[in-house]
This record gives sequence, C-alpha cells and structure tokens, in this order.
Amino acid sequence: MVSPAIRELLDRALAEDIGTGDITSQLTVPESLEASGTFFARQDCVIAGMSLLPELYDSIELLVEDGTRVTDGTPIAHVRGKARRLLTLERTALNLLQRLSGIATLTRQYVDAMAGTSCRLLDTRKTTPGLRALEKMATKAGGATNHRMGLYDAVLIKNNHISAAGSVTNALKGALGQHPIVEIEVRTWDELNEALDAGATRLLLDNLTPAEARRWIEYIAGRASCEISGGVTLATIRAYAEAGADFVSVGALTHSATAVDLNFRLTLLP
Repeated sequence: MVSPAIRELLDRALAEDIGTGDITSQLTVPESLEASGTFFARQDCVIAGMSLLPELYDSIELLVEDGTRVTDGTPIAHVRGKARRLLTLERTALNLLQRLSGIATLTRQYVDAMAGTSCRLLDTRKTTPGLRALEKMATKAGGATNHRMGLYDAVLIKNNHISAAGSVTNALKGALGQHPIVEIEVRTWDELNEALDAGATRLLLDNLTPAEARRWIEYIAGRASCEISGGVTLATIRAYAEAGADFVSVGALTHSATAVDLNFRLTLLP
C-alpha cells in the first residue's frame, strides 16, 4: 500500500489523462475483450516505481523490485484485465515508471562513481513540484540517501538565512538544540571558523573545487561532518568523495534525469 498522498497523486495523474473517458479505446475495442500486458525495458537501466503498479492494476505480477538493474528487453511486470482498461492505464503507468527509473538510473551512475569510498550521495529538494515523494523514492532505489523531504524535517541554514540573521553565530544560536539535525552553509574561511566556534556539527561546503574541498576538510579535522554541494558532476564526484567529504549532494539526480525507455505490449486472451 502506498501513502494517501501518493494515492492522491495517482488519482490526479489518471484524471489528467482520462478526463471524461478514453474515447479511442471505447470506440475501437470491444468492452468484453480480455487481455494481458507486459512492461519491459528497452534499454539498460535501474528500475523504480514498481510499488505504484499494484495501485493501478487489479491483476499484476511484479517481476523485479525497485533498484534492480535490468538490460534491454527484460520484462519487469505482467498485468491482466479488460483490454480497454489496460490501454487506458498504459500511458500513466509508463510515464511514472520511465521518469522514476530515469532518476534511479542516473543516481546509480553517481553511486557507482563513488564506489569504495565512505562518502554518501544525497538528493536535494530540486524536485518536480508535487512529485517529491516519488522522485526521492527513485533516488533511494538508485542508492542515494534521502536528504530532508522539505523545510519541516531538518534545519539547513543557507547564505540568505545567515544574511537575515545577521551572522553565522546568530543563525546557529537560534537553531542549535532546537532540532536534532542542524546544518549550516559556510562560504569563507571566516564563516567556517565562526561556525565551528559556535558549535556547528554539520557543514555545507558549497561551490568548492575538489582541491579546495580537501584543504577545508583537512582543516575541519573531524570537528564537524561535511557535505559538498554545487556543480558536482559524474566526472568530479569521486574526487570530492576522496577529498574526505561525508556527503555529496547532487540536484541533478532529480532536476536533470532523463526518462528511460520502457514499453508496454498488449496480448489478447482467448
């Protein structure tokens, strides 16, 4: 079972596509016709979103789990039912699976690029409005660790918060001890030292080169955990991980992932 919020999202997605009815299927497919269908991959990818399919189909066999690497041609689920209904659900199901599997596939590439280090990959809040729960489910399937879901479940003090509070010290004074997770962005050596002196235990180091990150992390020397963010790519993430970062966050996992190629094939039943 999915959460009520995801159920509502699915209902909205179906309403958006079906509207007052699937007129093509109604006009061309006999109402009594029974069929089966198979979802399958048309490229190598990592699958995500499988838990959504039982919410759409009454008769379904899931062949893989979220996070499974598959190759081109691999079947991932079988469904049965009225042919009209299977045709009506096809695009909504594929849109969701293709988008989420695209995120999981890109995420796995970043995770693989860091393999063998102790650094963890984090996702961000740079998600499609309304789809955050699903997209973060997909990054987790790809091997990432979910960062905060929203503004309500962790404290992340960014540069504008510091400006509004007046200083790093003022911002931390209001937050430390009020929530178990308090992280602060530092942009200069002065801010770094001020944060450490004020008791910061988790630092966000933004827009540093790998060489700069290594120098900063060596200076911090375990006094706080360190997250690297800003401009991290597949080509550079390993260097950041090897610089000693505890975490690397990548917005591209969700805002720049390309949907993978999945397909649905219908077969009529006697």
